[in-house]
Amino acid sequence: MIPSPRTSARQDTDSIAPARPPATPARHPGGTSGEAAPPAPAKQRDAFFDNAKYLAIVLVALGHAWEPYYHGSRSAASLYLFVYAFHMPAFTVISGYFSRSFDMRRDRLQRLVTGVAVPFVVFQTAFALFRYWAGDIPSFTVSLLDPWFLTWFLAALFIWRLTAPLWRIMRWPLPVALVIAMAASASPDLGTDLDLQRVLQFLPFFVLGMCLKAEHFSLVRRWKVRIAAVPVLAGALVFAYWAVPRMNDAWFYHTDSAETLGAPWWGGALMQLAMFGCSLVLTACFLAWVPGRRMWCTALGAGTLYGYLLHGFLAKGSRWWDWYDVGWVRTPWGAVVVTVIAGAVVTLLCTPPVQRVFRCVMEPKMTWAFRAKAGTGASPATEGRGG
Repeated sequence: MIPSPRTSARQDTDSIAPARPPATPARHPGGTSGEAAPPAPAKQRDAFFDNAKYLAIVLVALGHAWEPYYHGSRSAASLYLFVYAFHMPAFTVISGYFSRSFDMRRDRLQRLVTGVAVPFVVFQTAFALFRYWAGDIPSFTVSLLDPWFLTWFLAALFIWRLTAPLWRIMRWPLPVALVIAMAASASPDLGTDLDLQRVLQFLPFFVLGMCLKAEHFSLVRRWKVRIAAVPVLAGALVFAYWAVPRMNDAWFYHTDSAETLGAPWWGGALMQLAMFGCSLVLTACFLAWVPGRRMWCTALGAGTLYGYLLHGFLAKGSRWWDWYDVGWVRTPWGAVVVTVIAGAVVTLLCTPPVQRVFRCVMEPKMTWAFRAKAGTGASPATEGRGG
């Protein structure tokens, strides 16, 4: 997927990490009841999750950079399949984890609109303009029911978060979500509105994230797990190399029904379970090696939504303008250079200067669009800043 504001007080506008519970206010040193209490300390972002989001968005960009090599290099194709097996599942699990507290409180609904729905509309329109300008479509049209390229994740996140209160009260949320995903895979007539096939097939990862607790992430970061993750990741890469000529890579996208992919409905249901298990194991291995300390890239975790959406223009433009047809790009060392460039570009797009430029459309305050809470006269933008 999937992205966050510059201050922790508004962290849940990020498509990955909503606001965390408020920190406990510090006591006044003197302890005198008559003295004014100092302001509560600012909430700190979790370095582990910011690092995970940054690394996941880099993998997204690398996957897009490797796609043109898929049919010309088995090694590149195996790397592509390997990354696609877990990068968006990992993004979605983290999104679900930080959506555990989402409810219908007005400030959270407001941030869902400004931090997810508005960027969806803006980038659906921007991508449509870009496609028309580049000659990919004959006329300029915008459809809010047909997410294009990267915007599917915003549509999915909007739907997933609205259903979050339901998953919290359900007795067996994950099995139910898996059944829904399996049913979606067996439903060729589900339609393409809001990319619903992909929304439902990725749903179990979001629900799993909602079921996780902090100690679960601590478990996968133990050294025993980290050591065990190395041969698992290596084995998955070898399997991907073997699977390239034998497996339809469309299974990794979760965009089609089993019938569309030439499989019986029960085969699609079994593939959903197999893909979920595979992606879950690889996601755990990926998270096991995510650093938990602050690093040079930690601050970039607050800007992953920017990198995710903005790199799409370059990813598609590189195909339309035949950048991959240049001779050196198709050489092995050229593929390495392209990989480095893709990582550097998406890193740059996550930086604070880029966030400042595009914050008006990615995280607009839009106080004018929301009514004040009845009886208070307070602006909705100032409500619930602690949550």
